[in-house]
Amino acid sequence: MKMQEYIDEAEKALLHTYNRYQVVFDKGEGVYLYDIEGKKYLDFVSGIAVFALGYGNKEYNDALKAQIDRIIHTSNYYYNVPAIEAAKKLKEISGMDRVFFTNSGAEAVEGAVKAARKYAYLKDGSTDHEIIAMNHSFHGRTMGALSVTGNPHYREAFEPMIGNIRFADLNDFDSVLAQVNQKTCAIILETVQGEGGLYPADEAFLKKIRKLCDERDILMILDEIQCGMGRTGFMFAWQKYGVLPDIMTSAKALGCGVPVGAFLMTEKVGQNSLAAGDHGTTYGGNPLACTAICKVIEIFEKEKILDRVKESAAYLEEQLNKLVEEYDTIEMRRGAGLMQGLVCKEPVGGIITRAMDKGLVLINAGSNIIRFVPPLVITREHIDEMIGILRQSI
Repeated sequence: MKMQEYIDEAEKALLHTYNRYQVVFDKGEGVYLYDIEGKKYLDFVSGIAVFALGYGNKEYNDALKAQIDRIIHTSNYYYNVPAIEAAKKLKEISGMDRVFFTNSGAEAVEGAVKAARKYAYLKDGSTDHEIIAMNHSFHGRTMGALSVTGNPHYREAFEPMIGNIRFADLNDFDSVLAQVNQKTCAIILETVQGEGGLYPADEAFLKKIRKLCDERDILMILDEIQCGMGRTGFMFAWQKYGVLPDIMTSAKALGCGVPVGAFLMTEKVGQNSLAAGDHGTTYGGNPLACTAICKVIEIFEKEKILDRVKESAAYLEEQLNKLVEEYDTIEMRRGAGLMQGLVCKEPVGGIITRAMDKGLVLINAGSNIIRFVPPLVITREHIDEMIGILRQSI
């Protein structure tokens, strides 16, 4: 079939919850995608910050193929070696103590919220504890994750939410302090807000939140689903500031394409929150997904991905800053590492569509922000190619 015929078939069969771009991708090689008609596209989306290693990494692919031939799934009634190895590696790169594997980022947030509430429940037996989240945040589409997502537009059609959620402003500690009371059990935030506009949390703000949580035995939950796994030049974005959370969520590039997530916690929380029977998942931590995690971490270390991100991110920032100076329609660049945004004075949909037509894949973060979350293996040459196409599209 031709591309439009496939698109027409999709619109007949799939639930229309996405406004998809009019392209059907068929394969990927390196940092490029190809549609079913053979057209080549430079990918600066990487499956929304998922394909950190790019497409067709032979070592990664071979590891998954070998595991498929061994065993894909057993359930959590039994141990499996890849899950044990993946948990060990995740502990090493994060400094956390306990791991629960999930299938997605939203599911990881669900588990983090449950762990926080169980931790508070075990202290006083009360079920009216509150969680403080940030305005403009995004934590997922499931009911619990949606409840702590700071955008009323996402929530309004699905009310009531889980309740006892208060919202404050990122990087405004006084706004957080104003929401804290005796019932507060957790404060959840993205270390770098993604969907909400590429806003990094300030070091001072994070450290004040950490101190507040320590003083009042409140759990600090950091959502590293999009900004984690090397995207900011650190394995996890909070590591730049040394602000260890009590609970952390991870997904996206954790498996580099295999659907997998995790929430991690300190030993203190692990020993005083979720116990046998409190939480579970059929697929979470299966051998295939955990093989992906193990191989991703191994490749990150062997190929010094963090060093490469720091180098390419500095160049990307430099080139995006030039665009800000060059075009009156662009207000500013904002972001961290290879998680950047251009804030524009007008909606960016037209720019993104024109870029797609010219062979460059971009997405937005809000109606007026172009988001750049490319594979972490991009080079200066790829950045130059992207900037060239973007100039034409603007």
